[in-house]
Amino acid sequence: MIPRIAIAPGDPAGIGAELVVRLLAHAPNRAAADILLVADRDELEEAMRICGARFDYALASDPERPEFTPGVPVLVDYRGRGEAPFERAVSTANGGRYAMDTLRRAIEYTTAGVTDAVCFAPLNKHSLHLGGLGHPDETHWFAEMLQPNGPYGELNALDGLWTSRVTSHVPLKDVAGLLTEERIVGAIRLIHSTLVRVGVSAPRIALCGLNPHAGDNGSFGREEIDVIAPAMEAARAQGLPVLGLFPADTLFLKKDELDAIVTMYHDQGQIAMKLMGFSRGVTVHGGMPIPIATPAHGTAFDRYGKGEAGWGAIQAAFDVACRMARARRDAAPAA
Repeated sequence: MIPRIAIAPGDPAGIGAELVVRLLAHAPNRAAADILLVADRDELEEAMRICGARFDYALASDPERPEFTPGVPVLVDYRGRGEAPFERAVSTANGGRYAMDTLRRAIEYTTAGVTDAVCFAPLNKHSLHLGGLGHPDETHWFAEMLQPNGPYGELNALDGLWTSRVTSHVPLKDVAGLLTEERIVGAIRLIHSTLVRVGVSAPRIALCGLNPHAGDNGSFGREEIDVIAPAMEAARAQGLPVLGLFPADTLFLKKDELDAIVTMYHDQGQIAMKLMGFSRGVTVHGGMPIPIATPAHGTAFDRYGKGEAGWGAIQAAFDVACRMARARRDAAPAA
């Protein structure tokens, strides 16, 4: 049985709706999953016009109980609190509300069992904050809605390599003070459990140091000695196989030997992953009770309306969402 994927279009000021059109205009994607698209119909039609691409879709006659037909996406014509027309290529409260409300609806469909996973086009954090987001980022908003049992956070995936990070959207000057054994073990556990969920039975996970040359035995900082190495040993004692410690400037050269890398802060992994494949990177919101995936790139406000947005990353996010959805179904107890 093919998975059912809820898709939300992201920020209307950017290329999100265009990415969704490119994704769904590709017939194999419509065959790979039953699609529930939560978006304003006029926005969808405008994106089709921009892209010069179309696909047949069915309007949900009953948005509370949408019915699926193989190969035909179902559109829930929904704008939430957003008010058309949307201003383009700029952050606005109106756009942020539309992005949040359509995404919230997609999540609600998935938690209710109508769909198995969520895939959404890029968001703009400034728009979200203008629109009323009361959290630093969408990950913490998801956690408020979904109440995960255990560690959660953003994971990134590219061509079979995954990364998690101990700290995320915080100033760099605060990173060292936020490193604790609990946080580091949690980041290792999060990526290990996620990889097992997607079918990697024995994940090969490496741990990255914080300082230049991983501290070089304390010459360039003691965080590796005082916090990171003890956390690594604690993880091993809990049955989490982890390799390390490795310096950041060479660790990603070992990518073909690994399934995952745990980094200490945001850019430590993001720079490497985006250099390796900006157009294919995926962000997974790990630790949540439902699969949630999105492209790792941003909204590209400057490219709105040009019809030239590359859709490799949303294709990769869709593929990951389908894979996680199938694994979730396989793991579900029999009715």
